[in-house]
Amino acid sequence: MIYIYSLIFGFIQGITEFVPISSSGHLVVLHDIWQLSMIDNLAFDVALHLGTALAVIIFFRIKLLRYIVVVLQVFLPKRTADKDDLKEALLLIYATIPAAIVGGIFSKHIESFFRNTWTVIITLSVGAVLFFWAERVSQKKKDFSQISIVQAVYIGIAQVLALIPGVSRSGITIIAGMSAKLKRAQAAKFSFLMSVPIILGAGFFQMIKVKWELLSQTELYLFALGFISSFVVGYLVIKFLLKFLEKHSLRVFAWYRLGLALILLIWMILR
Repeated sequence: MIYIYSLIFGFIQGITEFVPISSSGHLVVLHDIWQLSMIDNLAFDVALHLGTALAVIIFFRIKLLRYIVVVLQVFLPKRTADKDDLKEALLLIYATIPAAIVGGIFSKHIESFFRNTWTVIITLSVGAVLFFWAERVSQKKKDFSQISIVQAVYIGIAQVLALIPGVSRSGITIIAGMSAKLKRAQAAKFSFLMSVPIILGAGFFQMIKVKWELLSQTELYLFALGFISSFVVGYLVIKFLLKFLEKHSLRVFAWYRLGLALILLIWMILR
């Protein structure tokens, strides 16, 4: 059964990392329900997040490679960088800075204080209300290459809130993008691309904390299963969601968040 649990955790991570319903919130609840005492939860969650990070990298591999090349071309003599690619790369860099700074300094304190089911109930509900608000007031007419540096930083500041479980990194950044007049699918694309350095950076610092030499062979197999599961599901979800958001609103995810918050509230009261 423990291997089935690993696959389930990876499956849930692959979906919730990109669908705006909060991966951290779901993992907090899953760990609360299934207390897998035989594994290191921190190391396991690192494996799951790295799986979804790889999904983004593979899915956007051509775009990411172009960004890397165009940034390097700036420092090479007699090489002209593509202006559109350079602008997009710089927008992503500016958007990453707020979460990188705040996460690097305060992530440990935020995680220890907010990592509980009651926080997830509140943030799921608040996020749902914001989804309804964004769909009602946003104009949704820009591609992400058309936003300004200030707007990119604004979306990056919104990403800071995702350090709190239940907020949803993709959800809060898509909302911020839509409020900056981005088309829904373009806001999602910007959100997914800007997640790469954050997820990889957070994963790296979490990996440092793990005592890998103390992990059993069984744990390593479980981590590998979770990693593969989150990668495969995450890749498929990215592909699906970008197409879905071109024609559909965020309201279905808002209703899901409210329903889950209600179920968790009842569960916490009755447990």
